[in-house]
Amino acid sequence: MLNYREIFEEQGIDYLTYRALVDQLLLEGKTTGPDNSEAMLHYSKMNIQRMNRVDKTASLNEELATVVENLKANYKFLVITEGWCGDAAQIIPVFNKIATASLGKIEMKFVLRDKNLPLIDAHLTNGGRAIPVLIVLNETADEILATWAPRPQVLQALLKEWKKEIPDSMLVAEKLHGWYAKDKTQSTQAELTVLLKGLGS
Repeated sequence: MLNYREIFEEQGIDYLTYRALVDQLLLEGKTTGPDNSEAMLHYSKMNIQRMNRVDKTASLNEELATVVENLKANYKFLVITEGWCGDAAQIIPVFNKIATASLGKIEMKFVLRDKNLPLIDAHLTNGGRAIPVLIVLNETADEILATWAPRPQVLQALLKEWKKEIPDSMLVAEKLHGWYAKDKTQSTQAELTVLLKGLGS
């Protein structure tokens, strides 16, 4: 049995610490996880730019902001991520905006997938270790209330089709990030609105 409270309290780091970790590792010619290849370093560098952009340009839409404002209980957000993951770069800044807007009702921590394999293996997507994964816990972090991963459902369906049609994974990644740029976090926000409403807020 996984001890979510222990993982949250002892291994979790906050958003700014996570961002600083990814930045620092890149300066050292590394990324999070065991693979420090040129490709992975390139992804990390791109993802820092993506996170910076979403941090600066995205804001919670009115419906989501209202749901967050009206939360009746306190929650813990445990997020499984990695610095080299493109989907995570597009999505975790939105998680951060939700936690910030909650004015203390949501405490959020990040853990690295490859350092927490039993955790990610308890939250697979179609049998794969896809990230990011958001695990919503109750205030004492001893009960899972909801999970969300690894990207909006509309994009998940599109990605499945693109992978069938396009053999080049780099072209698929370009389409993926092009979609995120056009969507401006709205699909992610819509799904997270439904998730938070489902908490009985």
